[in-house]
Amino acid sequence: MIDWLRGASLRHALEPEIELGGRQVPIVLKRMKTARRLTLRLAPDGSEVRITLPAWAEGREAIAFAHARAGWLAEQLARLPRRAAPGPGGEVRYRGRSLRIAWDARAPRRPAREGDALRIGGPEAGIETRIRRWLEAEALALAEADMHDYCAAAGLAPVPIALTRAQRRWGSCSDKSRIRINWRLVQAPDHVRRSVVAHEVAHLVHFDHSPAFHALLARIFEGEIAAADRWLKEHGRSLYASFG
Repeated sequence: MIDWLRGASLRHALEPEIELGGRQVPIVLKRMKTARRLTLRLAPDGSEVRITLPAWAEGREAIAFAHARAGWLAEQLARLPRRAAPGPGGEVRYRGRSLRIAWDARAPRRPAREGDALRIGGPEAGIETRIRRWLEAEALALAEADMHDYCAAAGLAPVPIALTRAQRRWGSCSDKSRIRINWRLVQAPDHVRRSVVAHEVAHLVHFDHSPAFHALLARIFEGEIAAADRWLKEHGRSLYASFG
């Protein structure tokens, strides 16, 4: 791999960005002691190109690798949903369905769901922020309820749960018995969000992906893990389309 990289053009080797789709996208390098090869990916929202590389690899060679794969990266960027900030008359995704944004400046500022509509008042400026805060509050309440369900099913005491805005992971479990869930999952169907919470609860018992872990996950989760994983693989990036 490194010999190939050295043979590639190093004209852009020291440039921490790359042109994709007519715009400059930053390149972010992350060194990992456990990495054995370069891993190239586009951030879910298209905001940056990420390269994971071994400790011994040279940064300029990693950047050259990204430029050599510019065509592939541009294709990935073109497939991303276009960013559409939520506003009056628009829509917002909530638990797998679309809610129409019904704005009236005289209505209460705090969003409130009414059937297939999300009613919100106050100044038009800041609507996106208020809706995101509402979604985050909903996400935390739903994920906490999920956690209680799966901890009970696994015979565990409830643990602290918090939200994350991570762009690479849908959930995480620390060695301090704390779970973190990506708030954007509130936009996905319930079974998808619940599968991620169940996954992290199973990690409270098995901090790996061993057969014992998968057996516990299959026992506590009521749905099909494969179907939920498939939904995230096919539609996960779309959850980044409405909010920056």
